[in-house]
Formats: sequence, C-alpha cells, structure tokens
Amino acid sequence: MTLSGTEITLAEDCAATRIPSGEPVELKSGESYLISQALGGSVTLRDGGGLYRVGLEQVDALGGDIAGKVREEAGTHPDEAPFSEEQVWTALRQCFDPEIPVNIVDLGLIYDLQVKKLAEENHHIDVKMTLTATGCGMGPTIAADAREKIEALPAVASAQVDIVWDPQWTPHMISPEGRSILGLD
Repeated sequence: MTLSGTEITLAEDCAATRIPSGEPVELKSGESYLISQALGGSVTLRDGGGLYRVGLEQVDALGGDIAGKVREEAGTHPDEAPFSEEQVWTALRQCFDPEIPVNIVDLGLIYDLQVKKLAEENHHIDVKMTLTATGCGMGPTIAADAREKIEALPAVASAQVDIVWDPQWTPHMISPEGRSILGLD
C-alpha cells in the first residue's frame, strides 16, 4: 500500500508525536497534511511545521478511507504454527522508524533478541535495540511499538525492549534488503 504523497485533512483532533523530538502534540481537526509514509500501522504526516507520527489507535482522525487502508495493511494474522523466534523477528519487521521507510530489523537496529520460556507455553522476550542517532527523541515511541507488536503474539506473555548505544549504529548495519529500499546499492 502506498499512501505516501496523499494529502489529507484531519476529520477530528488527533494525538501525535512530533518527529524527531518525541514530544506529544495535538493535531487539530480541519488541518491539512501530506502523508510521508504509512508503514507497520503508523503514519508519518508532514506540514510546514514538521513531521508527526500518528499511531494505529489514532488513525480514525485521518478519515475513513485512509484509516481503513492503514488498518488493513497493519492487520494481524494469527499464526497457528507453534511459537518460534522467527515469529518475533516477523513482528519486529512491522516496526518502522517514522522518518525512514525501512523496518527496524533491516535498518540493523536490533542488537539482541532473547526468548525465555515460561510456564504454560508462554514466553518472555528481551530485545536490545539502538537508534540511528543518539539524540533521537523517538526512541521510546519506537521501542514501545516493538514491545506492543511482540506482545500481540499469542504465545508471548511479556516483552522488554531496551535501547542501548554500544556498539554505535552506522549505515553499514543496514541489511541488503534495507539498502535496496533506500537506493544505497
């Protein structure tokens, strides 16, 4: 689905996050924005004042057609297969930096993933991730998105996503798939 470049007018007030500061803001009904990207259930809006991330829980404010398309793209499809670590990696591939159209796995932001088996076929997941820039205020938002997507898996009881800075991220950590999307190869 490509909503990038679509101009929208908010149908209602909308809680959002200013990019890159991470500051919560309220976007007002009737204001116009351009969609920069709509990936993994979140939408990045742009206007003359900057960039804003709108989460899945707020997409109704973007209007019915847009909200429907975002929900459809973000749809969760329960996996009937037995739990596997690959399911966690798949969930993480649905998390995006709101400024870069590449998921956090292919950006090379995931440094460690540990699965701990709990009682009754449940699991706890620990993730260590970094960001592309140490001053990025979006870190807590991206980490929360990752945690929520992991915890949505049927066999996951809980998840912890911690941001770490060692080693420092560099563009060389981007996967071949991510490099292709960004036109780096």
